[in-house]
Amino acid sequence: MMKKVGFIGAGNMAEAMLRGMIGAKLLPARDIFVQDVRPKRTAELAKRYGVSVSPSLAELVRKCGTIVFSVKPQVLPEVLQAMPAGDEKGKLFLSIAAGVKTRVFLAALGKDGGVVRAMPNTPAQVGMGSTGLFFSAGVTKAQKEWARKIFTSFGSVAEFAREELLDVVTALSGSGPAYAFLFIEALADGAVRSGMGREEALRLAAATVEGAARMVRESGKHPGQLKDMVTSPGGTTAAGVAALERGAFRGTVMDAVFAAWQRCKELST
Repeated sequence: MMKKVGFIGAGNMAEAMLRGMIGAKLLPARDIFVQDVRPKRTAELAKRYGVSVSPSLAELVRKCGTIVFSVKPQVLPEVLQAMPAGDEKGKLFLSIAAGVKTRVFLAALGKDGGVVRAMPNTPAQVGMGSTGLFFSAGVTKAQKEWARKIFTSFGSVAEFAREELLDVVTALSGSGPAYAFLFIEALADGAVRSGMGREEALRLAAATVEGAARMVRESGKHPGQLKDMVTSPGGTTAAGVAALERGAFRGTVMDAVFAAWQRCKELST
């Protein structure tokens, strides 16, 4: 029963999740149910992936052992208030609502409920997401394993014993793609300034960042070591790195993550 999954909300992240789950063959598409206030959207997902459309919140909760809250945080109180009573026992509840603490769900669903708070990011849409997970005390070992399978179906997962660290995940992985996009854009602009065409510059800049990230993940080396491997004495890379350091590149990036973390704490409920 746990492996019938229902999505409350059918936005881009929900689509990324169900696409990953279907691609990884975690369950048949027909065992994924979607429910949304936009009938056209659920019909679109049903046609594209073969998932089932649930006509009501009550039916979705009744049929599914895993419920994913994939609505915007401001809509969540209304959804929780509408949850049918008495159907929560033994179910696994996953939330990808940014900044909403597990205590909010436990207050609505019962203090012994199995609630997983997750913070995936937008690269999940291309199967390369990064997700932070926090498990409430009521989540069983089997439920934890199932949650891991769901989120690893579309990327990497890191688990945290302290819920407050998910605010840091939001500042790093949640907001991080925007920083990376800015960097890619700046790399390309620098190449255009030096005479390269914009299309070629963007393609090479994106591939360069993607390849560098893969080297960090697969080599096991510290990023500083990898940087030193590229930086020959008196060479072009050394000149470029010096220019970045004159602009306080690393300090600015650190400040960006810290500022995003502080803002996340202000918005958390």
